[in-house]
Amino acid sequence: MTPQPTGQLIPTPTGHDLILTRSYRARADDVWASVTEPERTARWFGPWRGQAAAGRTIEVQLVFEESAPWCPLRIEACEPPRRLAVSMEDDTASWSIELLLTENDGTTELQLIHHLAPTEHPGQTGPGWEYYLDMLTAARTGGPRPDFKDYYPAQKAYFESLA
Repeated sequence: MTPQPTGQLIPTPTGHDLILTRSYRARADDVWASVTEPERTARWFGPWRGQAAAGRTIEVQLVFEESAPWCPLRIEACEPPRRLAVSMEDDTASWSIELLLTENDGTTELQLIHHLAPTEHPGQTGPGWEYYLDMLTAARTGGPRPDFKDYYPAQKAYFESLA
């Protein structure tokens, strides 16, 4: 089955917010563990190392990227189990990302918000986040891992049309 893009693009004073949402039949603290504990993040995004706390920088290994680089990731805010804000910088870009979790009647909604700068293009970023969030779902359910080629360039036009 071909994955369908779900992202939304909301204008902000400094660019756009790219928002992607997933729901899990689980408590917020369990979903929080999936996005913060290194052995669990390794299953869908990559492991991390260092002393995690707001204002500190850890290293994340992007295991599903070419050459699996370790990248510095600064924790801007950490409010378990509701909000995690991080920023990353590499040679080409600087990213600001938030994860917001809301639990209601045993179901937790996870929103990933990528604060896009005016020079960032959702056609490049959106498909990657759809892929990673579907990787999270597969890791949580034990389902098959998605294939990145089903996301990029397949979803690029959808995300470009949002801009």
